[in-house]
Amino acid sequence: MIGLCAVTYFAYHTVEGDRGVLAYMRLNGEILDAEMRLAKVASERQEMEHRVLLLRPDHLDPDMLEERARIMLNMGRDGEVVVFDRKRPL
Repeated sequence: MIGLCAVTYFAYHTVEGDRGVLAYMRLNGEILDAEMRLAKVASERQEMEHRVLLLRPDHLDPDMLEERARIMLNMGRDGEVVVFDRKRPL
């Protein structure tokens, strides 16, 4: 009887315990979510670094300069239609 109780106790904690199978699956899901967020943030950072590189004084991209000037001054040319993309940061 004592042996059966011990086996039941350990079997229960193997599945439900702090380090059980369910906790392991939950942690794997959290790790996957964190890795996906990391990949998203890393790609955003890489895009930002590329945009900053285009604005360096030693390597100035005229198109990027014009884009930033239009955004900062809130101006455009006559006859242009401006479409704002709310998803993309300014």
